[in-house]
Amino acid sequence: MEIKDRILYLVAGIVVMTGLALVVLSGHRGARLENAGIGSGSDAPVAAGGQAADFKLEKLDGTTVSLESLRGKVVFLNVWATWCEPCREEMPSMQTLYDDFKSNKDFVMLAVSQDTKGRAAVAPYVAKNGYHFTILLDPENKIGETYDVSGVPETFIIDRKGQIVAHHMGAFDWSRPDVKDALQQLLDSKRG
Repeated sequence: MEIKDRILYLVAGIVVMTGLALVVLSGHRGARLENAGIGSGSDAPVAAGGQAADFKLEKLDGTTVSLESLRGKVVFLNVWATWCEPCREEMPSMQTLYDDFKSNKDFVMLAVSQDTKGRAAVAPYVAKNGYHFTILLDPENKIGETYDVSGVPETFIIDRKGQIVAHHMGAFDWSRPDVKDALQQLLDSKRG
């Protein structure tokens, strides 16, 4: 075997081992939801129990929303992108969850798009799919950096005091009865 072939095999072996390590590590982190009676996990980048960082982002209609202005409400904060297949898979269940809670003035659903093309990419997608929850535009990935988002979709549930009470990485079926029950408990609680 020539030296060139040995080097090629060595490099290929390193690439394969690195790939396997990444798969194992990403599988270990998993897609989890913490606290709020929905599930548990401790290795999320932004731990449940921490204070949610304030932000100001533009909605599709051009008005601005800040997290601080929503204090006193339970906030479902989802980070997504139109090009993300798992995001597209979970959004119908988000719409179902929103439909179930939209009459409760203390519940807010915010879906923060990370699309770099902003409104031009997001507005047609939202209109085509008939989503009615609040869509925020974040083409500069400010939320992703502030909340240490490791990938999309990623969701944070924030209580009335601005504390992150749940964190989920990856797609999820938000229309599940246990999720609705946990959110209702959070909404019924006047302390959090």
